[in-house]
Amino acid sequence: MNGFNNTFVVLFAATALVLTGCTNKSHEAAAPPVMSGLSVGHAQVEQTPNTMDVVGTVHARESAVISAQVMGRVTSVAVREGDAVSAGQTLVTLDDAQARADVERVRASVASSGQQVEVAQSEASLAASTLKRYQLLRERKTISPQEFDEVERRSQSAAARLESARSQMLAVKASETGAGAVAGYARLSSPFAGVVTARHVDPGAMAVPGMPLLEVEKAGVLQLNATVDESLVRSLQKGMPVSVEVAALASPQLMGRIAEIVPAADPTSHSFLVKIDLPPAANLRSGMFGTASIGSGSRPALLIPLSALVTHGSLNGVWVVDGNHIASLRYITLGAKHNAAVEVLSGLSTGETVVLSAGDRELGGNKIEVHQ
Repeated sequence: MNGFNNTFVVLFAATALVLTGCTNKSHEAAAPPVMSGLSVGHAQVEQTPNTMDVVGTVHARESAVISAQVMGRVTSVAVREGDAVSAGQTLVTLDDAQARADVERVRASVASSGQQVEVAQSEASLAASTLKRYQLLRERKTISPQEFDEVERRSQSAAARLESARSQMLAVKASETGAGAVAGYARLSSPFAGVVTARHVDPGAMAVPGMPLLEVEKAGVLQLNATVDESLVRSLQKGMPVSVEVAALASPQLMGRIAEIVPAADPTSHSFLVKIDLPPAANLRSGMFGTASIGSGSRPALLIPLSALVTHGSLNGVWVVDGNHIASLRYITLGAKHNAAVEVLSGLSTGETVVLSAGDRELGGNKIEVHQ
């Protein structure tokens, strides 16, 4: 009996030893791997500028639409899109045969009116001198009153005809000026030095008054024209610096200045047009899109370093380190960027620890050995 008991004790001890060894091995297997050499940051609330991004389009400060002022067939177009033009350069020519004929006809009328004035002037002078002689005769009582009255009426009629001839000549000369102006409308020129941005017509087309033919933008300062909500306009003033980003440029960040705030709001959107002067920049062109950051005061925002972001497709996340230094991926919603930080709208709380510059490493479930 004692032998049986001794055997049972030995078997029990051996079993306990085996179970203890298995338990230790399972603990060792459950220990998470350690990732070292990583830096961490923290989600912190800071005062940030209260800004709103507004999208606009780059335009020249001055532009002009070259339109036809008279009807006529286009005989030539001297420029194309992108061509540089000088002030006064002829850009489009219309058929001016009819206009030139009208000018010649009016000039003939002017010459005829001049001759009529000369005749009327001669008649009026003769009638006036005759009247003077009859005044002397009347004083000497050598003519009857009826004879004097007749000569006086002829003198008055001659003076009236002269005045009428002069008025008619002035009207004809005005017509000559108008005809010359109309003839000048057949040659359309650039109002300033600049660049042709659009060409709407080719030779042979029929132009009608008001029809746009070309668009020209003045060389020089470019502006970003953006519509700003009425709630922000009160904080803006002429000359205020504004940060502008033009994504198409190699160096997209520009510092512009407000040049004009159009005083009338759009009745539909209740927004105001704001024109922002842009500094010279390589490859900056009219028609590009830009984003202006319009600020009004400051507000608290939860920020994390930009280097903490991990992008998975269209999703943004961060590796969050808990109290046991274990990392897990957390997807977050982002707000505006602020220098080297970005605002977090949801998904993180103040004070949480995030891994910086994780790159493509998979950190989920790993213990992070923090590098200070």
